[in-house]
Amino acid sequence: MDPQLIGELLAGLMFVGVIGFLMLGFPVAFTLAGTSILFALVGYGLGAFDLSNMSALAGRYTGYMTNEVLVAVPLFIFMGVMLERSNIAEQLLTTMGKLFGNMRGGLGISVVVVGALLAASTGVVGATVVTMGLISLPAMMRAGYDPKLACGTICASGTLGQIIPPSTVLIFMGDMIAGMHAQAQMSLGNFAPSAVSVGDLFAGAFIPGLLLVVVYIGYILVKAVIDPESCPATPVPEDERKTLGRDIVFALFPPLLLIVAVLGSILGGVATPTEASSVGAVGATVLALLRGRLTWGIIQHTVRSTAKITSMIFVILFGASVFSVVFRQLGGDDLVHEFLTNIPGGALGAMIAVMLTMFILGFILDTFEIIFIVLPITAPTLLLLGVDPIWLGVMIGVNLQTSFLTPPFGFALFYLRGVAPANVTTGMIYKGAIPFVLLQILAIAVLFVFPELVTWLPHLLY
Repeated sequence: MDPQLIGELLAGLMFVGVIGFLMLGFPVAFTLAGTSILFALVGYGLGAFDLSNMSALAGRYTGYMTNEVLVAVPLFIFMGVMLERSNIAEQLLTTMGKLFGNMRGGLGISVVVVGALLAASTGVVGATVVTMGLISLPAMMRAGYDPKLACGTICASGTLGQIIPPSTVLIFMGDMIAGMHAQAQMSLGNFAPSAVSVGDLFAGAFIPGLLLVVVYIGYILVKAVIDPESCPATPVPEDERKTLGRDIVFALFPPLLLIVAVLGSILGGVATPTEASSVGAVGATVLALLRGRLTWGIIQHTVRSTAKITSMIFVILFGASVFSVVFRQLGGDDLVHEFLTNIPGGALGAMIAVMLTMFILGFILDTFEIIFIVLPITAPTLLLLGVDPIWLGVMIGVNLQTSFLTPPFGFALFYLRGVAPANVTTGMIYKGAIPFVLLQILAIAVLFVFPELVTWLPHLLY
């Protein structure tokens, strides 16, 4: 039997095998590496794989460790955890609740706005959903909100961390797509391609992120009109209204100023994401200090959480590197390229197929697992077919955000279930998420029809 055919068959089986083992609950990083090594040995025995190819891993790992762009990941995580632990998020929600309290749906709008602000500071979906669930859900239930609407609003707002910069997902995708885009352009004969950076992806995600915030708020306003009992007003007492101006200055402006400084410096080209992330980490610490919330216990918790989350992400990345090397050397790249180029509809048809695959995988795999596994084997072909690299990255981000929300396996729903009180049933959480999933699908359709919503700002800035 032809070794090339054997290799492609093994590559396909390896992909299915990895998904199967992950569904059984095995640790992600070790599943990726272990399954890949197993198939590499089988391929070696059948003459379809050369074990010397594994030496490429050393260069990859060294590249990750010396990559300055990826230094931004732990710093942005530190910034988010510090803001979360110093109760700045709780103060934000309380202040926004007072600001919009006198209108129907005001508390829901406050949750969306605070979710967007937290997304722009944490970049980690799980942390945002849990934080919002602990702070917002009890407040919304006390105010008489429909539990379904409350749960849907919290889950949707929490997943904004997937797409609103400085999302850690966008940092990794930007770094990966930059290299793939350069290789694709060189293979097409363009030896001086325009560079793609993490800053480009941040700029591309900015308008889609705002679009989602506007769509969520629009839905809550419509709900307030057609079903006012589901989101009643929460009038602010007169004595609290007197201090509203001061609360806005002290609770809203400092974190907002920090976020604007971090994102503004990146989008304005003043600082790289790595430089801006260090400003964000120091700024969050200074904010906690000024609020009198900076204790030794909070510093310890923040550092440990940052180390834990960062280690989890990079261990998955190292395991995914083994998968990528083995899959490519077995001929999996050729298999994927042939499949995608033969799909009817050209680049658009291939893009839809990849998006559907990632959406389905989003039910069983975490975002980082999907981009580390699927992006390296599909993005090169899509880029060769002429798909804009910035549009590709942002569309994947919005798509994975949608799968995070979709019942019955959406990760955001599980995060909220873990902190929701017993009287809020799983069925309520699922039903509440469905309208927001439909809104997400609408947003994806709009970005498909009008890709300029993604590409306009990066081209204007850079």
